[in-house]
Amino acid sequence: MTEIKICTLENCSDLFPGKAHCDDAAYDLRARTDMVLRPGKSTLVPAGFKMELPVGYEAQIRPRSGLALKNDIMLTNSPGTIDAGYRGEVGVIMFNAGQQDFTISRGDRIAQMVIMKLPEVSLIPAAELSDSGRGAGGFGSTGKK
Repeated sequence: MTEIKICTLENCSDLFPGKAHCDDAAYDLRARTDMVLRPGKSTLVPAGFKMELPVGYEAQIRPRSGLALKNDIMLTNSPGTIDAGYRGEVGVIMFNAGQQDFTISRGDRIAQMVIMKLPEVSLIPAAELSDSGRGAGGFGSTGKK
């Protein structure tokens, strides 16, 4: 089992990332402060902890489906990536796509965090690529079925 060090900020032990169920894929992240998300604006919401990922791992910050469906709250850079070398406070860039202010209270679940092991790859220069069924077709090139 891979161990990830989590250091909560002062008076933030209640914000330690956790899973609601043992078989959940992601850890819930909670807001460190009360905030208001204004319509049409991105806001950085602090999560109250720092972490130390081993080299070869990343943390992906993903939206919560309930916030999106019920309140039009999304993550601006979804998924967000936390690299192994980052040691600052984890923050979530939230976007209010709705028409009304959205209030976040300390301790509210604001996002999900998935820890991923990265594959070892090597990018190599190539003069040409092999053929494929799609070829160079861009967005929407495969049509609807």
